[in-house]
Amino acid sequence: MSDQDSPAVAAAAPVDLWTSVDELWAWLEADQPVDGREGLLLRMLKLSEEVGEVAQAVIGATGQNPRKGVTHTWADVESELCDVVITALVALRTLTPDAREVFAGHLARVTERSLPR
Repeated sequence: MSDQDSPAVAAAAPVDLWTSVDELWAWLEADQPVDGREGLLLRMLKLSEEVGEVAQAVIGATGQNPRKGVTHTWADVESELCDVVITALVALRTLTPDAREVFAGHLARVTERSLPR
C-alpha cells in the first residue's frame, strides 16, 4: 500500500470549503422538515445551539462543573468550534447563493479595518 492509499493520507486530503458548504446546504434543503420562513429561522437558531456546545465543551475541559469534573478535552472544544464555523457558513449559504462572495467581501472589510497596513 502506498502512502497515498493509507487512511491517514486520505483523511488529510484537502476539502474544498465552499463545495462542501454547498453540498451540506443541498443535503439539508432536501430533507428539511420545516420550510419557508420558519425553516429559515430554525436554520439560524442552529448556530446558537452549536455555540452552546462550545461553552459546554469549555466548561467540561476546565472542570468548572464540580458535579461532573473534567468531561471534555481541548480537542473537543476545537471540534465544536469547527461545527460553529460550518453551521454559520451553511446558514449564510441558506440566505444567499453568493455566500462565497459575501463572506470574502466581509472578511476583506474586517481585515482592512482591523490590521494595520
